Amino acid sequence: MNASSYLCTMNIDEVYMRRCLQLAANGIQGARPNPMVGAVIVAGGRIIGEGYHVRYGEGHAEVNAFASVKTEDECLLGASTIYVSLEPCAHYGKTPPCAELIIRKGVRRVVVGCIDPFAKVQGRGIGMLRDAGIEVTVGVLEQECQWLNRRFFTYHSKQRPYIILKWAQTANGFIDDNGHALLISNEQTLMRSHQLRAEEDAILVGHTTYHREHPKLNVRHWHGPDPMRIVLTHDRPLQQRMDDLYQHGVQSLIVEGGRQTLEAFIGGGLWDEIRVETNHRLTVTDGTRAPQLPAEVQLYNMMGYGDNTLATYVRSRQAPRPTSASPT
Repeated sequence: MNASSYLCTMNIDEVYMRRCLQLAANGIQGARPNPMVGAVIVAGGRIIGEGYHVRYGEGHAEVNAFASVKTEDECLLGASTIYVSLEPCAHYGKTPPCAELIIRKGVRRVVVGCIDPFAKVQGRGIGMLRDAGIEVTVGVLEQECQWLNRRFFTYHSKQRPYIILKWAQTANGFIDDNGHALLISNEQTLMRSHQLRAEEDAILVGHTTYHREHPKLNVRHWHGPDPMRIVLTHDRPLQQRMDDLYQHGVQSLIVEGGRQTLEAFIGGGLWDEIRVETNHRLTVTDGTRAPQLPAEVQLYNMMGYGDNTLATYVRSRQAPRPTSASPT
């Protein structure tokens, strides 16, 4: 294969892998604690099947993709390529191994976005496919595929939840008005905030915020499950609390506490993402200052909602190329 043909193949692979990512993102609520995965089957330059992992305990993306292939197209599987955003599993869990299914279907080539960090997979699926004589390409849009499942990856690699720090501030950088709560969010940003709650496993506030404001911490302005509510107290060190959450299978955590709670997480290096809402019309003369962003942050994106903006920050070099679209 010459250089131009190679580049053409890679571009085509990226097109279909992006479709895998679009499909996978539909599992943001139902797939957890499993990762979000999308799969696309291509033959003769045409998609003949696609699917994603809809719900934990049910069919994986590959299973659903093969199930969607029409009867008249099944004869094309022997010359097809299946694209999968995450390495096919090689172990028996709630469902049989997807690597075995791919082998049994007789596809010609498999394109994988990224390796699964889960101990029972970690390259075993790819090895099984190659041992069966199937051509396997790994690492197409790898960073984007890893980013989609950053909660799952962080949980398994760092043995703690993926931690999102979140606060709202006035135009001049205050989070309250002389100790009194402020209405900083608007209707649109409130919906986005509750969407985030529906997508994460747990939400935490400090005991002062909890007893002073009595926040409901539920999903009232969006559809989805309420996150587990956690009130931070001083009876256990912060790292031990994160260890407890890991042991209980909590993969992601929103921290919506006051400045002291937020700074405790920042000071302990316990954060992966920071979301800051700013109301650009609202100012106060005195109150509690918003926390300082850590030095190692990188702006991932910023979205405008009327007079308010929502800025998302991540650790430098952690995320794929910044985008104007809102991150999952």
